[in-house]
Amino acid sequence: MKSSKNVTVVGAGSWGSALAMVLADNGLEVRLWGHKKEQIDEINSKHTNQKYLKEIELPESIIGYHDLGESLDGVDTIILAVPTKAIRGVLGQIQEVQRAPLTVVHVSKGIEPDSLLRISELIEDEMAPENLHTVVVLSGPSHAEEVSLRHPTTVTVSSKDMKAAEEVQDLFMNMNFRVYTNPDLLGVEIGGALKNIIALAAGITDGLGYGDNAKAALITRGLAEIARLGTKMGANPLTFSGLTGIGDLIVTCTSVHSRNWRAGNMLGKGHNLDEVLANMGMVVEGVRTTKAAHQLAEKYEVKMPITDALYDVLFNKVEAKEAVDHLMGRGKTNEMEDLVNILGERLT
Repeated sequence: MKSSKNVTVVGAGSWGSALAMVLADNGLEVRLWGHKKEQIDEINSKHTNQKYLKEIELPESIIGYHDLGESLDGVDTIILAVPTKAIRGVLGQIQEVQRAPLTVVHVSKGIEPDSLLRISELIEDEMAPENLHTVVVLSGPSHAEEVSLRHPTTVTVSSKDMKAAEEVQDLFMNMNFRVYTNPDLLGVEIGGALKNIIALAAGITDGLGYGDNAKAALITRGLAEIARLGTKMGANPLTFSGLTGIGDLIVTCTSVHSRNWRAGNMLGKGHNLDEVLANMGMVVEGVRTTKAAHQLAEKYEVKMPITDALYDVLFNKVEAKEAVDHLMGRGKTNEMEDLVNILGERLT
């Protein structure tokens, strides 16, 4: 059991609620903030959050808050668990009511289009220096549905301040939720964000009925794309062989829990993007991230054919099958030469 400490989870969706459960299991006093009063009332009166975690009973030590200022009173660490497109707005609200500098543990996976900022950079850009102690990222193969059932899960934490990362490791670590540290903040964030692109593409191939061969190829070549871009940006290529690389790719590309896979599956079956997003009911981070990654590939002059093909499907109305045919019909290349190039960019 960890020593008693107030921690506020900002965002009462599935992931925020599941992480609140982990912290509560560790003996922390957990405050769970959400902007919908009826949802907070349900959390406090019934100890459930049925819209996001069906049939799960929340620990009674999790207290829901609708007032953001009250939820932050006496707190120095928050878990930021809101969609990437909402982060700037929520941070603005936080700064209006906070009373002390905060350690912000972000658990979202995305890149902001146009600015091309990673989430940690976005937080540093949005928050005044006097309001921010440090930023820590928590990422890895971790579906909220399984974390809430206390199934074994492993994740990684990273930060510019590794002492802060180790403190967050201590907050979350237990017999069901194992936490590693990794000093490669850039690589951890890039891997966590870009895997959503490949998960969308994996859903498309499944929707088209292409089977396991296609998915295995997509995951493998998708990892090569992620490593190619991440390494060019300065990440350690070994990070992409870890939890936030191949680990997150496997779980997100193969599980029906993955909203990115489900969205891609609908696209593969012929639904248009507007229909898919309306049907999902939750944010599909891979859509925004595909746009951002496409822009990053152009900025860093990195070849990302899967990302480019998905970008055409999402934003240029190219049919999914046509995009796959284009991928398969590209000129021949050498797999090992590609790997050497990735490693070489890092080692030279």
